[in-house]
Amino acid sequence: MGLEELINNCKKGNRQAQEQLYRDYSRTLFGICLKYSRNKTEAEDNLHDSFMVIYKKVDQFKFKGSFEGWLKRITVNTVLQKYRKEEPLSLVTENTEEAEPEVDGDYEHVNLDTLLKHIQELPDKYRLTFNLYVLDGYTHKEISELLGTTQGTSKSNLARARKLLREKIEITKNKAIIGLLIFFLLGFCV
Repeated sequence: MGLEELINNCKKGNRQAQEQLYRDYSRTLFGICLKYSRNKTEAEDNLHDSFMVIYKKVDQFKFKGSFEGWLKRITVNTVLQKYRKEEPLSLVTENTEEAEPEVDGDYEHVNLDTLLKHIQELPDKYRLTFNLYVLDGYTHKEISELLGTTQGTSKSNLARARKLLREKIEITKNKAIIGLLIFFLLGFCV
């Protein structure tokens, strides 16, 4: 079954087509959900909620642009909408004077699973802003519209997210160094 036929069958509510759509795109969309969620369980819930919205709105897809891009946009918006309902995302005071730091090499030398864990541990407003800006390439204007904040708040949240990530990465590095020292000290004592 081709993509156009799959989409048209989903528009008709065909369960087999919906299952195929899920099989074809769940891994990609789960990756997005994992990025924006606090943990795997929450990501699974967000994936489920996203597919419910996709099935409900698939008739709005007009075959203009990428279908996968449309699915990703629905997924991101579904997750963001959930967080907007849970708590206000603009609790951080706006600081437009704060310079936006450049992305440094700290992230390059960190295991991907460790980095994802650190990102998931960030407070919601920081995690969402970081993911939208750094990982998905949104502008601060777009982020402020998506999250219902100002551009200054978006910039401030990004700077604070990066600062927290650097601190977490530094702690991880220090723990690794201490572990190596203990290993070598114990190795020489035997």
